[in-house]
Amino acid sequence: MRGRTVSPVFVGREEELEALSESLDEARKGQVTAVLLGGEAGVGKTRLVQRFAERCVEGGAHVLFGGCVELSTEGLAYAPFTAALRQLVREQGPAAVAALLPEGAERDLARLLPEFGEPSGDGETDTGRARLFEQFLTLLERLADTRPTVLVIEDIHWADRSSRDLIAFLSRNLHAPQVLIVMTYRSDDLHRQHPLRPVLAELGRVGGVHRLDLPRLSRDEVAEQMAGILGEVPQYAKVEKVYERSEGIPLFVEAMLEGGEDCSFPESMQDLILNSVERLPEETQRVLRVAAAGGIRVSHALLAAVSGLSDVELETALRPAIAGNVLQIADSRAYVFRHSLIREAVHDELLPGEHQRLHARFAEEISKNRLLVPPGRASVELAHHWYGARNDHWALISAWEAAQKSFKAFAYTEAVPLLERVLMLWDRVPDAAELIEADHTTVLERASEAANAGGDVDKGMKFVKAALAELDETREPERVAQLIVRRAAFKSSKDHPGVIEDLYEALRLVPENSLDHAEVVTPLSRRLMLKGEIAEAGRLIAEALRRVRELGDRCLEADLLMNLALGHSLGGELESAIVINEQALEIGRKEGSGRLITRAIGNNIDALIDMGREDEALRMSEDGWKIAKKYGRLRGSGLFIKNNWAEALESIGRWDEAVEIVEGALGHGPALRTRHALLRVRADIALARGELQLVEGILGEIGVLKGRPKDLVQDVISNARLLIGWHLLRGEPGAALAVAEQVLAHPRQSSKAMLSWRLLSLLRTVCDAAEPAEPERTAAVREHAAGVAAELSLIGPVAEAYRLSYSGDFDAAAAAWERLRRPHNQAKALLRAATAAARSGDREGAAARLRVALPLAQALRATPLIDEIEALSRRVGLGQPAQEPSELLTPRELEVLRLVTQGRTNRDIAAELFISAKTVSVHVSNILAKLGVTTRGEAAAAAHRLSLLSR
Repeated sequence: MRGRTVSPVFVGREEELEALSESLDEARKGQVTAVLLGGEAGVGKTRLVQRFAERCVEGGAHVLFGGCVELSTEGLAYAPFTAALRQLVREQGPAAVAALLPEGAERDLARLLPEFGEPSGDGETDTGRARLFEQFLTLLERLADTRPTVLVIEDIHWADRSSRDLIAFLSRNLHAPQVLIVMTYRSDDLHRQHPLRPVLAELGRVGGVHRLDLPRLSRDEVAEQMAGILGEVPQYAKVEKVYERSEGIPLFVEAMLEGGEDCSFPESMQDLILNSVERLPEETQRVLRVAAAGGIRVSHALLAAVSGLSDVELETALRPAIAGNVLQIADSRAYVFRHSLIREAVHDELLPGEHQRLHARFAEEISKNRLLVPPGRASVELAHHWYGARNDHWALISAWEAAQKSFKAFAYTEAVPLLERVLMLWDRVPDAAELIEADHTTVLERASEAANAGGDVDKGMKFVKAALAELDETREPERVAQLIVRRAAFKSSKDHPGVIEDLYEALRLVPENSLDHAEVVTPLSRRLMLKGEIAEAGRLIAEALRRVRELGDRCLEADLLMNLALGHSLGGELESAIVINEQALEIGRKEGSGRLITRAIGNNIDALIDMGREDEALRMSEDGWKIAKKYGRLRGSGLFIKNNWAEALESIGRWDEAVEIVEGALGHGPALRTRHALLRVRADIALARGELQLVEGILGEIGVLKGRPKDLVQDVISNARLLIGWHLLRGEPGAALAVAEQVLAHPRQSSKAMLSWRLLSLLRTVCDAAEPAEPERTAAVREHAAGVAAELSLIGPVAEAYRLSYSGDFDAAAAAWERLRRPHNQAKALLRAATAAARSGDREGAAARLRVALPLAQALRATPLIDEIEALSRRVGLGQPAQEPSELLTPRELEVLRLVTQGRTNRDIAAELFISAKTVSVHVSNILAKLGVTTRGEAAAAAHRLSLLSR
C-alpha cells in the first residue's frame, strides 16, 4: 500500500540542522547575525528551515517568516519583509508593534502595511528609504530584547533590489544579541549576471554571516526517504533506480515515487515534476493552471473569481491537489504551491493564448476588487498581469501606477524597470500622456530621479540625456536647469569632468532673484570651494544667502552656510568654520532636517581634527553616528562622519580601531567620493605599516596610479601625498620627487593643516632622500615649496607642528606632536632629529631620541619606521636587546662586519656608523683576529659560514 508523498521522517540534514542551532546559540551572544543557506532547487531547503523553526519555537524563540516571490523582480518591493511584518501585526496588533519603535516611526512602515496609518511625508524622500531600513533594524533589536528572534527569508534569489539592499543592511548592522536571519537561495539559479551574486559576495566578507550549503542526499538517505514515503523498506533495485535518476534531490525522489508501484520514470525532470500533477483529475489540473498564472501564492477569493467557480466547486477541484501535496493551504485563505518548481512547470505548460487570457482575467478581477490581493500589492500585481496579458493600454497605466507606489515605499530601484516599461510601451499607446496625466519627458525625469535615489548612475544619465533632448530651454528653462543639476550630480558621483561647467550652465537658465537660482548656487559653490576657488564661491554664497533669507528658505540658508564654512576650513580658519557650522546645525535642528544636522556635525568633526582636538572629535563622531542612524542618514552623512571618525583615530595612533571603522563603513556601500576618502585613510595606515600590496590596490582603485586627473584640491593633495609615500616605501626617491614637482605646480593649495602643511612636511623628507642623486631638481623643489609655504596661513597647533617638521626643527616638532598625542608623527620627528644629531657627532643624543621613538613605532606596528630606527640605532652603536650578541664578536663588530661583507671601505664604514676611519681599522683588525682569517674576503666568507649576520 502506498504511503504519503512526503516522508514523515526528517531524513539526513542533522549536521546542517546542528549548524543552524549553533548559529542561533552564537546569535544569542551577538556573535552571528545571519546564515545564508544555499542549495539546488528541490534539495530540501524549505524542509530544513521548517524543522529548524520548530526547534526554535520549542526553545522559546520568536520566528518570523518572509518569502520572496518570482514577481518580486518586477517591482514587488520588500515582499519578504512585508510578509514578516504582517505576521507580526497579526500576532501582536499594530499598536504593540508601533510601541517597539521610536515615536512616529511606525509611519515609515505604513508604506508597506496600511495598518500603521498614513505614511510619513517629511519631504526628504532621499532619506526615507534609509529611515525605513533603520526602522526594520530597530524593530528586530527591540523584539530580541525579550526573547530570541529568528527571521526566515526564503528564496532570496527572487528578492527585489530593495529587499536585497535591506538584507545586506541588516546583515551588516545587526549587532544586538538574540537576533538571527536565516536566508535560503537556489545556488543553481545564480548565473554570472544574477543580481544576488554580488550581494552574496559582499555578505561573505561581513563578520557574523555564515554560509551553509545543503548537499544532495546520499544513497542511504534516499533509501530512508523512500521508506518514509512508502511505509516500508524499499527493494534494493528500486532504491538504486530512484537514486540514479533523482541524483539525491528529495523533490525528484518524491516525484518518481508518484509514478506508482512500477516506478515508470519519465524521461525529463520537467515530466518528473509534472507527474504528480498529471495524475490529478482534469478539472483539478485546469484550476492548477489558473493558479500557476497567479503566482506561487493566490487567495481563495481571487482564484474563485478568475476560474469562475463557486466556493464549493473550487474546493472540490482543489481537494485532490491538496491531498496530493501539490498545493498547500496558507494563512488568510490562500493556496501555495508546495514548491516553486511545481508552479513553474505548470505555468510553462500554458499555451500562448491561454497564458494571455489567464493573466488578463487576473488583472480584471484585481481591478474590480483590490482587496483580493494583500495590502500594497495590487498595483504591482496589476502591472505584472496586464503586461503578461499583452494589453499595452492597461500595462502602461498599471506600470505607471506601480512606479508611483514604489516611490512612496522608497523602492526606487523597483520603480526604474516599471518606468522603463512605460517608456517602452509609449509609442504603442496613442493617448499615453492623457492616460497617465504626464508627458514622455516627465516619465524620463521621474526615471532619472528613481535612478539617482537608487544609485544607478549610468541609467540615470541615460534618462537625463533623453529628457534634455526633448526640452527647449527657451520655453522651460527651470525644468532644463533642474535636469542639468542632476546630470552634474551624476558626473560628480562617477568622478567625471564637466561638473562645474554644467552647474554654470544651469545657473544661466534660472532667474537671478529666485529660489531656483539659490538651489543651483548651493552645489556650485560647494564644488568651487572644493576646487579651491574660494573667492568666487564666497561671492556667490553671499548673494544667495541674502536672497534665501528674504524668501525665508531656512534649509537652503543652512546649506549655503556650510559651504561658506567649508571655505573657511580649507583656508585654515577653523574656529570661524566651527561657528558657521554651528549656525547651520541650529537651523537643521529647528527645521527637523536630519540631512542638515548630520552634515554640520561631520564638518565640525573634520575641523576639530585639524585643530588637534581629537578627544572632542571622537565624542562628536560617536554621537553623530547615532544621530545619523536616528535620521536614516547612515549611507549619506553618516558615512562622512565615519570617515572623519577614522581620520581622528588614525591621527592619534589608534590604527586598529580606525581600520575597523573604515572596513565597517565600506560595507555600507558608500558613494564613490566617500569610498575614496575612506580608502585614503586605510592607505595611510597601510603605508605606515609597510603593506605595499594593499597600498597599491587602493591607489589603483582611486585612480592615482593611472594618473587620472583631479580638480578638487583635497583630492589632488591627498592623492599626491599617498603616491609620494608609496614611492618612498619602494625605495624610489626620484619618482617621489617627480610627484612633488607635479603637485607643487597645481595652481591652488590649502592652508588646512591636514592638506598642504602635511604635504610640505613630507616634501622635506622627499628632498632629503632624493638630493644625493638629483641635487638640482631637489633644490628647485625646495625653492618652490618655500614659495607655497610663504602663501599659506598658519593657524592652530597641528599646522604649527607640520611647519616645524617642514622647516627641519625636528626636536620642536617631536615635542609638538607629543603634546598633540600623535605618536607616529612624534616617532618620525624623533628619528629625523636623531639622524641630525648623529651626523653632528652627538651619538648619545641620537641614541636617547631613538630610545623614545622605538617603542612608539613598535606599539603602532609601523614596520618601515621600526626598521629605520633600528638601522640608525645600529649605526650609532645603540645595543639591541632583542638581538643576541655573537659569541665571537661584539654588536659593534657585527655592524662593521656587515658592511665589510658589502665591500665597503673603511671610510664608507666610518661615515655610515658615525665613527672615525681609525676606529674602523681597529674593529676590522679585531674581527680578522677573532675569526682567524687574514683578509676582508676571508672574513666575509667566515661570516656566511658561521651565520654571524643572520642573528
